[in-house]
Amino acid sequence: MAATTSPPGARALAWCLHLLLVSLLMLAAGRAVADHDPRAAGVVAAAAALGLVYAAGGLLTRARAAHRAAVLWLTAVSAVWLVLLVLSADGVWLAFPLYFLHLHLLSRRAGLAAVAATTLAAVVAFAAHRGSFGPATAVGPILGAVVAVAVVWGYEALYQESERRRRLIEDLSAARADLAAAQHAAGVLAERERLAREIHDTLAQGLSSIQLLLRAAERALPDGVAARHVAQARQAAVDNLAEARRFVAALAPPALEGGTLTAALHRLCATTSARHRLAARFRLTGDPVPLPTAYEVALLRVAQSALANTVRHAHASTVEVTLGYLAGQVTVDVADDGTGFDPAATPTGDPGSGGFGLAAMRARVRALGGTLDVRSAPGRGTAVSAHLPVDVDAELSR
Repeated sequence: MAATTSPPGARALAWCLHLLLVSLLMLAAGRAVADHDPRAAGVVAAAAALGLVYAAGGLLTRARAAHRAAVLWLTAVSAVWLVLLVLSADGVWLAFPLYFLHLHLLSRRAGLAAVAATTLAAVVAFAAHRGSFGPATAVGPILGAVVAVAVVWGYEALYQESERRRRLIEDLSAARADLAAAQHAAGVLAERERLAREIHDTLAQGLSSIQLLLRAAERALPDGVAARHVAQARQAAVDNLAEARRFVAALAPPALEGGTLTAALHRLCATTSARHRLAARFRLTGDPVPLPTAYEVALLRVAQSALANTVRHAHASTVEVTLGYLAGQVTVDVADDGTGFDPAATPTGDPGSGGFGLAAMRARVRALGGTLDVRSAPGRGTAVSAHLPVDVDAELSR
């Protein structure tokens, strides 16, 4: 028998079907011989032929024959069964395993038609052998057909539900693994940023102050051994300050490694457009000036968080990220054409509505002395703007 699918337990069911069919063939042939039926020889020959044709189905399975070959084999089995049915009334009982073959090998509609045709043939043949037709003549084949259909369709429904749950479990496992990896990566990046801020605010600033003080001392001292020692100490402070700054740069987010904030935001928009059905555009206004690493990290994080909210909640088709260098400040604006929302109605701690994201963005910007504005309304899109103060002269002199 050529199976179209191999769900769990299919092999056991197939062997049960084999045993049932062989047992019914032996029953039909044995009764014909035992009852000295004048057509016993024909019954035995038809039963043997049916058994051989049925056994040929195993070859089709091993040869992985096409569905058309399996249907031709099923047609041959049914034809030999009809011959046996004409010769012996006991052939009626073989209709039951045939029901399962039809339902298993054929499509649902074709299988039902084949089961109906087999049931009709069994009822007519049984009535002909008995010489009369009555309700009892039709009850057996019809009841067997109903049971077969219910068993096969019920088994298919259970198997499909099992497959659906298996896929759901796999998806949940994959989602958990992705979430764990994302949380780990976020923790690593957060720790890197914290270390970078701490080193910048303590060691780097302290070494810078030491360098300035030693330079002043070097200028105040006359030439001599003390002046040379001060010069050496100042050079050591300069070297260590450079190392500290390189260390801070190495601890910056990967998107800022080896590049500028402008390039990082441009890559962020390109990546967002490639991964989602969203046209993300980047625009630069003003003349770029060097920014502290903390500023670049904060503005990049604001843009990333705002874009993530747009992807998850806004149902937008376009979004524009603008990096602006204005007089005395640097800004990042993220504006989309999505569904928008009421900022006043968004709970501060509601992760499902982006409340945590907005609160985190606002806290990050405020920590650097800046402000975060959110402008939105239902049906009118959303615009998130981060403003950080910048002392251009101080930054250019660094």
